[in-house]
Amino acid sequence: MKLVTFRDDSGVNLGIIKNDQIFSLSALDEWDRSLNQDDANSENPIPLNTKSFIEEGENALAHAERLLASYEEMGIEEKRKAVLYLNETELLAPISQPEKIICVGLNYLDHCKETGMEPPKSPVVFSKYANAIIGHQQSIELPVNSDQVDFEAELAVVIGKEAKRVSVEEASDYIFGYTIMNDVSARDIQFADGQWVRGKTADTFAPLGPCIVTQDEIEDPHKLNISLTLNGEVMQQSNTSNLIFTVPYIISFLSQAMTLKPGDIIATGTPPGVGMGREPKIWLKKGDELSITIEKLGTLSNSVK
Repeated sequence: MKLVTFRDDSGVNLGIIKNDQIFSLSALDEWDRSLNQDDANSENPIPLNTKSFIEEGENALAHAERLLASYEEMGIEEKRKAVLYLNETELLAPISQPEKIICVGLNYLDHCKETGMEPPKSPVVFSKYANAIIGHQQSIELPVNSDQVDFEAELAVVIGKEAKRVSVEEASDYIFGYTIMNDVSARDIQFADGQWVRGKTADTFAPLGPCIVTQDEIEDPHKLNISLTLNGEVMQQSNTSNLIFTVPYIISFLSQAMTLKPGDIIATGTPPGVGMGREPKIWLKKGDELSITIEKLGTLSNSVK
């Protein structure tokens, strides 16, 4: 299932992508409940924000699948209300207010080499905050106090249920799904500060999306092609098989110290090809167009202003 958050005339809603269309869960649920309004045993309304949807887990997924199946029974007018075309709809970040955004640095060996840093012996962890989140086709804003803003294509994991002190072997049971994140970084601030938070979490520095793909659709998160283009030119190109620390290891490692909650986002690191690793170095500028593609997850595109 590909879960999206979108905006239409009725406000912000959840939807499911299928065949380049968005099926509005609120519209499907409204129609379904109108048919079953006298049924005391009918389901509770479908959750209409991503965090609540994830917290309901298998119940929400099963409910959404049933609503999708009911689409064929709808009349023409109801179908028109329930379906939007993907290329004509404003997508928002698939989750906007996670409790935690946790990022892993230096998690591809070749990226360590291009930055001149030794491969870490344990995950290098830092945080971003919700102020940094934007969605697909929204704009990255260059901060006034930096002229060395860089790009980083990353596979991001969305936690599905509370995880505390979980083992590597059981860690995958706590994953809801996967999405794409651009770990935008102000390198001058990042290295001047001696720690990474301020340079990593400026407003708009965490483009996220376009959707969350549920775990059942991704057989192995360590076999996904990942690439980033800047103004149409390939800058980063790799495969998640090159991660130093695997997704289950990262989840287990983090959960020994902190309780992971439904909706938490873990960005797993970036492959080589970032702007700071090039000669001459490439920094983002006004008018740039960025696209990150990860196999089976789609493409996240953002402009720079």
